[in-house]
Amino acid sequence: MNLSRFPRIRVAHLPTPLEPLRRLTAQLGGPEIWIKRDDCTGLSTGGNKARKLEFLMAEAAEQGADMVITQGATQSNHARQTAAFAARMGLQCHVLLEDRTESKNEQYRNNGNVLLDLLHGATIAHYPGGIDMNAEMETAAGKFRADGRSVYTIPGGGSNATGALGYVNCALELSYQINDLGLRVDSIVHATGSAGTQAGLVTGLRALNTGIPVVGIGVRAPRQHQQQSVLKLAGETAGRLGLSGIVREEDVVANCDYVGPGYGLPADSTIEAIEMLARLEGILLDPVYSGKAMAGLIGLIREGAFVKDRTVIFLHTGGSAALFGYGHCFDFSKPESTPRSL
Repeated sequence: MNLSRFPRIRVAHLPTPLEPLRRLTAQLGGPEIWIKRDDCTGLSTGGNKARKLEFLMAEAAEQGADMVITQGATQSNHARQTAAFAARMGLQCHVLLEDRTESKNEQYRNNGNVLLDLLHGATIAHYPGGIDMNAEMETAAGKFRADGRSVYTIPGGGSNATGALGYVNCALELSYQINDLGLRVDSIVHATGSAGTQAGLVTGLRALNTGIPVVGIGVRAPRQHQQQSVLKLAGETAGRLGLSGIVREEDVVANCDYVGPGYGLPADSTIEAIEMLARLEGILLDPVYSGKAMAGLIGLIREGAFVKDRTVIFLHTGGSAALFGYGHCFDFSKPESTPRSL
């Protein structure tokens, strides 16, 4: 598996740390929990999209692009990191933001990732929820091309076979760290949404024959839909590597019991998970992805799915910048905060 044959622009701070969560482990009384700190990739507050963008933006440069266009939800971590990477390369960035929550809160609409998109020089177009955003992105790209721009489009989340290579590379990195630390890992848990992170990770771990299962905690789609999306993209990624057929249906597992009221809407369990990590470990999660993923891990431990004498790695996909758009969802006047309406 030779990733060096694919164009790549190295910007992320890699390898990211792999460290134990001793206080959380003690609090939950379950398995030994470690955290893979992909919130520390260094590109505009960090996050998992940096790994994908190293391959995507290299492809854009190879194609002679002078502009990149992408799309996501209002508080998109992917849009923020794409805008930052484009700024670093001297490319114009245009972002299409979909209103999936219908929130009227001004902090949600203008702070957090939205503020950083603008700070990095991106232009933004806003769209209502429930429309075909990839189609809208291609329409926008066509208009810019008609004006003479050389446009490279990036799907939501950077999730295609090119972007997923970033998490094949993460599987390699993580395997080396696990071996160096002498860990016997029983499972890896992370947030799964646009499918690229899980597809790349599963493909890489299968190619390395690690035997480590991956559990994606869904943040939006129902389980069957999520698993099908991941499996399809994993197949495309494996094919790109010359490893067609290596990922089997049973390798793709999604748990979508922690979505809560909907995408971008934190549940009680989301708020609890964010506060637990902040107060026990000094680590920030976000209300859209990593908070729900950690809520899933905590819930599964409480249900007995992960028990003592086992080791679980939580892959932190970043996103803490979004917290500044969600301050109104926390109530610090009470001993234990409860979520408020978005």
